[in-house]
Amino acid sequence: MRRHLILCLITICSIISIAGISSAEKTDSAKDVLVIQGKILDSAGNTISKANILPYLNGKPFLAVGHGAEAEKDYVTGKNGLFRIEIPTVEDKIKSGKWELKVTRPSFKPSQLSTLKILDDGVSEDGIHRWIASASVQLKRIQGAAFWIALIVFLGVYVLIAFEILHRTLAAFLGAALVLVITHTFGHFDEAYNILTWDQALHSVDWNVIFLLMGMMIIVGVLKGSGVFQWLAYKSFQVARGQIFLLASVLCIVTAVCSAFLDNVTTMLLLTPVTLEIALILKVSPFVFLMPEIIASNFGGTATLIGDPPNIMIGSYASLTFNDFVINLTPVVIGVMVVQVIYNKFLYGADYHRAKVEDVPKMISFLKEKYKITDSKLLYLGGAVLLGVIALFVLHGIFHMEVSVAALFGAALIVLLCKMDIVEMLEKEIEWPSLVFFIMLFIVVGAAEQTGILQVIADWIKDVCQGRLWVAIIVILWVSGIASAIVDNIPYTATMLPIIAFLNKSIPGAESGVLWWALALGACFGGNGTIIGASANVVTTGIAEKAGYKITFGQFVKEAAPITLISLVISSVFLLLRY
Repeated sequence: MRRHLILCLITICSIISIAGISSAEKTDSAKDVLVIQGKILDSAGNTISKANILPYLNGKPFLAVGHGAEAEKDYVTGKNGLFRIEIPTVEDKIKSGKWELKVTRPSFKPSQLSTLKILDDGVSEDGIHRWIASASVQLKRIQGAAFWIALIVFLGVYVLIAFEILHRTLAAFLGAALVLVITHTFGHFDEAYNILTWDQALHSVDWNVIFLLMGMMIIVGVLKGSGVFQWLAYKSFQVARGQIFLLASVLCIVTAVCSAFLDNVTTMLLLTPVTLEIALILKVSPFVFLMPEIIASNFGGTATLIGDPPNIMIGSYASLTFNDFVINLTPVVIGVMVVQVIYNKFLYGADYHRAKVEDVPKMISFLKEKYKITDSKLLYLGGAVLLGVIALFVLHGIFHMEVSVAALFGAALIVLLCKMDIVEMLEKEIEWPSLVFFIMLFIVVGAAEQTGILQVIADWIKDVCQGRLWVAIIVILWVSGIASAIVDNIPYTATMLPIIAFLNKSIPGAESGVLWWALALGACFGGNGTIIGASANVVTTGIAEKAGYKITFGQFVKEAAPITLISLVISSVFLLLRY
């Protein structure tokens, strides 16, 4: 009897215990979570990253358990402007409370409280009862302390570059460092001084551009050891057979083609010394050949994605392929090159007539001996790699591969196959000042974008165009052409990229991409206008000056400005007729 009684007591206790556990599990599983998700945009419809999201309950900030006073900083939007926050709470608060949302971010006016509509999403497999609320909030920019500081730095960098007060790399370096140090010192105490954070600075740099330039510098650095570029100059003279006008024309074509598939700066670095020597032999001013070559390098570089730094930047930003540039820009480049050859005859005809070669065969023999291929194996191996890289450029849209990947692969392969010293290549062939300039410039422009400076410019252009695409084409082309003649076209292009992206969404018909081509033609062709308009101009005239041949700012403008204006007129007609 006692035994049965004990068994009954044990059974009853077990049942009570199991029931208690089940009840506890049921209580624990009855978790309610409010999920708030959505997107934060600016007035132009662009997404905003790093925006702070703060939920309100019954008119007061709701601090979730475990978040405390830092809740507002815990809820931020990602790079795509999207956010999703999950707030553990109880069903009564979710159903009966008034839930609202507030969004804040430096350089923007805080949003008004937006009432959220709560929907029951039911209980999921993990036993959590979710309630869903969605919101899309638009923030308006304000011109506060960050805006004005960024504007002063932005304009200051441009002035330092345009008037050559400081080396352009140092000017951009100083500007980038300044906006970052202000953000992380003054901005730490007051968000009004939050211009550009370190993370935002890293994201503002277009690393595709940086690595593409780096890869191509290495490839060209290896190839030039074969003597192929000097050999091309000799072949140009051989084809011309002593006819100076024909020689100048052939040199222009060679320069344009090389610039299209290498880049115009590298091309001029390699061809300028040879051109100087040919001019010395012919007893004419080297600028009779160098000026047409400079202009041809900027024209030829416009034809492809990799030919001119502005094109590299545009292609990377807008996800345009190598073929897109060839199809849309090569026709106008060919037309402009034909006009340039005629212009050369008109401008330098007297110089061509004075230059004489008394013994053409002897001169050809001299140049053949002096400028010959010095390393055939290097040429074949390096040339094969270069052709492979160009093939990948053409096909990169199919493979969804950035052009920088092709360039870096080609650079690594050519160094390996040609048994070059990688340390020496990195030290001597890569123009580190140019790459650092690009990186720092991207950061300065990123600060201008984050604080709303570029949006002000974009709004002004939009108001001028009033939704008319043909007006936008003309404005972008000619403003780009004139601005690129005044300042280096690289910082100008970096500034315009987000502006064109905004205009493409706000002007009917611009989605065809025509404004990208207007920017490319304006920036590249306009760079011919002055001695500081493009990097190739600066490099070439600098080499000539070291050799004792100096051209002044005024002389350069006098010879280059007319063909620059003609090229912009031809581009205007081409774009308006085609689009």
